Amino acid sequence: MAAAALASSRVLAAPAAPRWKIIAFSKPFASYSPDDTADLVADIGWDGIECPVRKQAGQIAPERVEEDLPKMVAALKKRGKEVTIVTTEITKLDPLAEKILRTTAKLGIKQYRLGFSKYTAAKPVPETVREVGAALKDLAAFNRELGLQGGWQNHSGADYVGGPLWDLWTIIKDLDPKSLGVCFDIAHATVEGGLSWPVQARLMEPHYAAVFLKDCYWEKGAKGWQPRWCPFGEGIVQKSFLTNLKKSKFAGPLCQHHEYKELGTGREMVKYFKKDLATLREWLA
Repeated sequence: MAAAALASSRVLAAPAAPRWKIIAFSKPFASYSPDDTADLVADIGWDGIECPVRKQAGQIAPERVEEDLPKMVAALKKRGKEVTIVTTEITKLDPLAEKILRTTAKLGIKQYRLGFSKYTAAKPVPETVREVGAALKDLAAFNRELGLQGGWQNHSGADYVGGPLWDLWTIIKDLDPKSLGVCFDIAHATVEGGLSWPVQARLMEPHYAAVFLKDCYWEKGAKGWQPRWCPFGEGIVQKSFLTNLKKSKFAGPLCQHHEYKELGTGREMVKYFKKDLATLREWLA
């Protein structure tokens, strides 16, 4: 009887599982082997990675996804880590896209990031919005069939579809966010939204598939004022974003991105990774 009571008290005292997995985009160490990647992730303390399966800045070549993605999954799993998100260049369904997505689903990975599209001077903005919307509607249906959730990352810039966020909301507002949502990048949203980023964040919140975290500040150079990426917590991204996020129902992954020049490689890179993760955990406390 006493033993049963003791066991019960231990169950009650067990800490609750973290609400969010904290992962990292493996772009800065895309040259690492699966085992080296897994060792680094374990050393830093992340729960897993966002793995780029793409031609540009990729860790796994799209054509080799069936051979190489299982190796990455297995290496991370041995260390209690995971591939949480697969990053792709997919913007519409084609044979290679189907191959990547079917492999992703078969391995038990539930999320992927889409590629990006741009506005051009030769085509009216509403026409581009309609074309992207039609392609994403088809992808959402395919995702539902496979049990996947796609996410479109908002980028800052003069010509990115999704940069203003209002256009992206128009495109995905009628889609089931369980099949297709947004990988909400608060740094890019702050660059584009300035002081109005809380409105964009609130607008997109029901559609969050993942939240991407990095930081930057404005710097004046030869090309005028430009955002310069910096360590997390040292730029324009505000802690209040995470304070508000804690009040939401979002329970997906938080993914750290590291784009700043100071990051370096080797021990210097590891130092910055650990510093950014410590800052994020402090902000979440």
